[in-house]
Amino acid sequence: MKKILYLLIILPLLLSSCKSKKAMVSVPLPVLSIDSTYVGNPDVVNQLFAPDHSQLKRLTPAKKKRTVAEAPVVDSRIVSPSIVLKGTDVVSREVNVSSVYPGIDRVRQYEFTHRDVPEAFEGFRIAFISDLHYKSLFKEKELASLVRLLNAQRADVLLMGGDYQEGCEYVPELFAALAQVKTPLGTYGVMGNNDYERCHDEIVREMERYGMHVLEHKVDTLRRNGEQILLAGVRNPFDLGSNGQSPTLALSPDDFVIMLVHTPDYVEDVSVANTDLALAGHTHGGQVRIFGYAPIIPSQYGSRFLTGLKYNSAKMPLIVTNGIGTSNKNIRIGAPSEIVIITLHRLK
Repeated sequence: MKKILYLLIILPLLLSSCKSKKAMVSVPLPVLSIDSTYVGNPDVVNQLFAPDHSQLKRLTPAKKKRTVAEAPVVDSRIVSPSIVLKGTDVVSREVNVSSVYPGIDRVRQYEFTHRDVPEAFEGFRIAFISDLHYKSLFKEKELASLVRLLNAQRADVLLMGGDYQEGCEYVPELFAALAQVKTPLGTYGVMGNNDYERCHDEIVREMERYGMHVLEHKVDTLRRNGEQILLAGVRNPFDLGSNGQSPTLALSPDDFVIMLVHTPDYVEDVSVANTDLALAGHTHGGQVRIFGYAPIIPSQYGSRFLTGLKYNSAKMPLIVTNGIGTSNKNIRIGAPSEIVIITLHRLK
């Protein structure tokens, strides 16, 4: 009798369980899609989908090990790699240097790997500075600090993005100091909007006095051990009527080409075909940012090209620096002053 009662109790449960299974709808699993054109190495896709058997031999319970705390890396941050078009890989790192080099808050370092980098330029180091606005918040003490920092980086070349001054009377002493930065392949620079408004001829004269190269819609060549990379500089990128054709258009896509331009807007406003990497400033990283928001950004694209590693619509990589000095108001909040160091690597 008890068995019959148990069956009467269990039977409705079994029937309801079967009904619920019939009512279940199978949901298709998400499909992972990948655009293999952005990597430049067909083996990457195979590696993504290759099964990982590395853990099969660890089926037995592992013994708990004592962990030893490692010494922290002071004032640095690693940003995960970004893979972009044309076989390019970029890794960035920030190092705080304000306690040692007054006036410069950090060094932003990039490891830039590209298929067109010649073997002779493996490990080539580029120092990039912009928007000194001397003398704004950036004055004599900070200028001396900048020179010390740049020499300590042991870069192979120094590139400058313009907006050098806040008065023509400051131009001679500024470039006399910058001439103390020693690099094997010299110093190259373009002008910013401040420099076209005033002091243009004085800046050109002082740069040439110290053997620095002015790139105004001009392409120059960096040579090393029989191989070369190209530097293309843009003249007044705010005047597209006169300068709206990029100096890179006549170059070969097989060369490794770096474009130096004051404003990042230029690489979106016009075609910069054959450019592998562009360097720009002008935005100051917003100069004043509250919880990441910058109320004033000197770009028609808003925060799109505010700071750091960005891309134009053609997916060409662009590095925008916060710069060093200030404009309008001598204040920086949430937008650290910085120099940029880029180390080139050849994609194997």
